[in-house]
Amino acid sequence: MEELAQRIEAHEGLRLFPYTDTVGKLTIGYGRNLQDRGISKAEATYLMQNDLAESRIELIHYDWFNKLDKVRQEVLIELHFNIGLTKILKFKQMIGHLITGDYTKAAEQLLDSLWAKQVGRTRSRDMVDRLTTGKY
Repeated sequence: MEELAQRIEAHEGLRLFPYTDTVGKLTIGYGRNLQDRGISKAEATYLMQNDLAESRIELIHYDWFNKLDKVRQEVLIELHFNIGLTKILKFKQMIGHLITGDYTKAAEQLLDSLWAKQVGRTRSRDMVDRLTTGKY
């Protein structure tokens, strides 16, 4: 199987971003046909776990994040997972309230945002409630 994997790698090449293959199928990696095959639940979970770990790694560089309890850190990690660091850093008032420990006002800033409208009431309320209370 190792030799076969090496041959496929040589023939297919590695593409880390989706591309359209020669027959018009959305493809990634070493020729994984995403349109017809997709990915398994285990693969999706693996990708999500990697993304969450990367989100945490990016956020731990900020003192305001490190001073938060676990529940509030997880809210910020989920927010990072959803919109990325660049957009989180635009929530200047929310971050300011996190720094001062005013979690109610920080949550209000998050709820009064385009993000909250885009993700819908269920997700935004859940995250805002956790940010406010520090509880699941």
